[in-house]
Amino acid sequence: MTIDSDQDLQALKIVGRIVASILNEMMQRAEPGMTTLELDRIGEALFEKYAVQSAPKITYNFPGYTCISINDEVAHGIPGDRVIQAGDMVNIDVSAERNGYFADTGGSFIIPPSTKLKEGLCYATRLALECAVNEARAGQPLNQIGKAIQQVAKQKGFRIIKNLCSHGVGRGLHEEPKEIPGYYDRRDKRILTEGLVITIEPFLSTKSHFVTEKEDGWTLVGDKDSLSAQYEHSMVITKGKPILLTVA
Repeated sequence: MTIDSDQDLQALKIVGRIVASILNEMMQRAEPGMTTLELDRIGEALFEKYAVQSAPKITYNFPGYTCISINDEVAHGIPGDRVIQAGDMVNIDVSAERNGYFADTGGSFIIPPSTKLKEGLCYATRLALECAVNEARAGQPLNQIGKAIQQVAKQKGFRIIKNLCSHGVGRGLHEEPKEIPGYYDRRDKRILTEGLVITIEPFLSTKSHFVTEKEDGWTLVGDKDSLSAQYEHSMVITKGKPILLTVA
């Protein structure tokens, strides 16, 4: 969507703060021995507390309130009986709807003990998000987002998951522009416009360039023994720095 009133902006800020708060609390409460379903139930209680609806559940009938992915799982992991282990790389994606407005966020973290590789992957992915946000300005080519992500990935020695991308958001979970690549596509001539609401969510990996869907019809996995990280903000494009919506 493109915002056309202060009412739009304030409504997006409210739902954005809520999903950020849910993500932060779920990350803080995750611990070894907990199943991903138990972690998702923490999310469910928070959705009820803040009086919001799970966006993937109401949009796609996703079998969970949040997406929880571990290690070689890159995205859309279904909460279930998988037990979180010490040393796991965990990603939680939280998106919600409130009064007809949607916001989407996500983050990766490591259940201690960590390693230099895992720490480096998380750092590089956060940096890629930061650099991409800094390029997102009204009047600028949309492909500068992917270019910034690609530059960081190359500099830090990680790969980009090429068949996962950022997207428009606001009045729905996925809106136009529906595909914002996480790499530089010189053929993409789209221009960012003022008031446009989008996500930026780089996916970096130790080994994988692409993900495939598991038999469950949801979970996206990379290569065997590959690790990945993702960080995501929803934002409003302006002539200056974007307005980040998903901050607690």
